[in-house]
Amino acid sequence: MNKLPSILLVDDDSTTNFLNELLLKSLGVADQLLIAQNGREALTALDQFCENIGSACPSLILLDVNMPVMNGIEFLEAYVQLPQAQRQAIVVVMLTTSLHSRDLERVQQLPIAGLVNKPLTKEKVDTILQMHFQRQLE
Repeated sequence: MNKLPSILLVDDDSTTNFLNELLLKSLGVADQLLIAQNGREALTALDQFCENIGSACPSLILLDVNMPVMNGIEFLEAYVQLPQAQRQAIVVVMLTTSLHSRDLERVQQLPIAGLVNKPLTKEKVDTILQMHFQRQLE
C-alpha cells in the first residue's frame, strides 16, 4: 500500500494520541505523523506544513470533538476559512466517544468526511483509507 504523506492527530488526551500514533505507525499508513493537542495547535500545524501544498501537508486529519482552547467544532469553523485548494487536499474525520444531539447537528453542517467512534482500530483505519483514499491495508 502506498503511504499517505502525512496524518494529523488532534486530541487533548496524550494517551489517546500515543495509542493512535502507535497504531498508525504499526500499520505503516503514513510517512509522517503530526500531533496537536487542540484545534488552535492544529491550525498552526496546517499553516506550517501546508503553506505550499506538498508532502508535509496532512492528507488526513483525525479530529477529536471535545478539547480545551479550541474544540473540534471551533477548529472546523476556522478550517472552512482556509483556501479551497488547501482544504480539498485534506480529509477530516472526527473521532468521538459520544456526541450530543446539538453537536451532531452542527457537525453535519461542517466539512467532515465522517464520524468514527473511539477507540481507533485497524479496521476503522482500513475503512477510512478505503472510503477516502481507495487504499486498503495489507
